[in-house]
Amino acid sequence: MASFRRTVEEHRAAVAALLSPMPAEDVVIAQARGRVLASDVVAAVSLPSFDNSAMDGYAVRAAELLGNGDGEPVELPVGADIPAGRVDVPPLEPGTAHRIMTGAALPAGADAVVPVEETDGGTSTVRVTAVPKPGAYVRYAGEDVRAGDVVLRAGTVLGPAQIGVAAAVGCATVSVRRRPKVLVLSTGSELVAPGTELQEGQIYESNGPMLAAAVEDAGGQAELLRFVPDDVEQFLDRLRQRLDAGQVDLVLTSGGVSAGAYEVVRDAFTGRGVEFGRVAMQPGGPQGAGRVAELGGVCVVTLPGNPVSTHVSFEVFVRPALRASFGHPHPERPLVTATLSEHWRSPAGRRQYRRGLLDAVEGTVQEVGTSASHMLGSLARADCLVVVPEAVTELDAGAAVELWLLEP
Repeated sequence: MASFRRTVEEHRAAVAALLSPMPAEDVVIAQARGRVLASDVVAAVSLPSFDNSAMDGYAVRAAELLGNGDGEPVELPVGADIPAGRVDVPPLEPGTAHRIMTGAALPAGADAVVPVEETDGGTSTVRVTAVPKPGAYVRYAGEDVRAGDVVLRAGTVLGPAQIGVAAAVGCATVSVRRRPKVLVLSTGSELVAPGTELQEGQIYESNGPMLAAAVEDAGGQAELLRFVPDDVEQFLDRLRQRLDAGQVDLVLTSGGVSAGAYEVVRDAFTGRGVEFGRVAMQPGGPQGAGRVAELGGVCVVTLPGNPVSTHVSFEVFVRPALRASFGHPHPERPLVTATLSEHWRSPAGRRQYRRGLLDAVEGTVQEVGTSASHMLGSLARADCLVVVPEAVTELDAGAAVELWLLEP
């Protein structure tokens, strides 16, 4: 008999409460993509860190080119070449120009750059056909970022642009939240590894790889422990051996949680800190969660075994809890509203999560496959979950529905 009956919100809260906030760790900037900052990034240098040229051209004194009121070209001797990276830049003498490349330091005395396209490109003397304004094509030190500025706040997810600015202000490493380590257990005597020959009554194991991929997609770090024995003592011994070997923040199982016989997950964890029961949802009613004191207080979340139930349960309960544990600013899937393109019926008292295919142009959604919890092929074709509230038993075509976008 189920020990609890919960709403979706109640079980979400129970799962979320298991995972403590992940501690900070330093990682090299090249390995920080997708990680969440644990502390602010403060600029050690200004951006730009020195006045430099925004164009290939010639560094000049703008006032020296303004005296030619008739608009005729002005010829100036070229005093030096300044490629990007030159550190011994000579000052600009009056009445001369320096040939300068994009990103090179502006010489002392210069206040403008004339693009090469507005000259004859000379190397010993240059003929300038334009009259620049002071500051033309000059990037001034600190105009983007000043030393001491906070360029990235704690809680920021590091993408390419964020990694770029962190590197630009001198960060070799950044402090980020550790990724939660999730041990995914695969149980079931009927399961065999893909690629082997099936015997009568056997099936290829898919929940383990699916959950491990879902953990990684959510930002966690997954380890798949496959084919744990369907014997309570062997199950616990195998799990204890792995937990003794290193850090695990969450043990995640699928299957073995219903009320029938041979439910090894339920049998192993009942009375050891994990509560089992039913949540008012479809698919994914049978659920379990808790901490196992005799295994070091490890967090355990048990999901039902039908593939769609497993996946939906992960999306509803585990994914947001994992992402919240390492401070992700958007733990939930993006929500949108669309128009139902067909008539639906739904059971009273259970929140349904149905696989859908969104037509973003028309703003409509249709069901993929059926609501059966074993239809993995239709799950793979879906790009959203359509949420039908517990109190709704019928939806007409044209009704507005809420979608969770299953972004890749």
